[in-house]
Amino acid sequence: MKLMFLGAPGAGKGTQAEVVSERYQIPAISTGALLREAMANGTELGKKANSYIDGGALVPDEVVIGIIKERLAEDDCQNGFILDGFPRTVPQAEALDNMGVEINCVVSLEVADEKIVERMKKYKTRTELWNDLPTELGE
Repeated sequence: MKLMFLGAPGAGKGTQAEVVSERYQIPAISTGALLREAMANGTELGKKANSYIDGGALVPDEVVIGIIKERLAEDDCQNGFILDGFPRTVPQAEALDNMGVEINCVVSLEVADEKIVERMKKYKTRTELWNDLPTELGE
């Protein structure tokens, strides 16, 4: 089973992906978690991602795609996986298609903007998410 969970930050993609992951014993793959892991491990792609993040820029598609491609090649993805928030751009979607990945189901989590802002404000106390929040939410 190959699933894709889409939605705004704070919509609950990660939470739902973990529930489904545990239930069906397939990995939930979050680009944010993969980027943080690659940077912490000092991989080549992690170093590239870190240089963009340190400069206050978004990590370019080519780096994100590379990290996803490496992750999908791991053994635990052979029976399926859940993509949490990937793809985010047309080039990322095209790359997934070019990799020959066939998604069985796409789940779009729709949450009212007000609810997302409320959730994101609650995340303020979580150190690992604080740096991801837009400045106006951090006030």
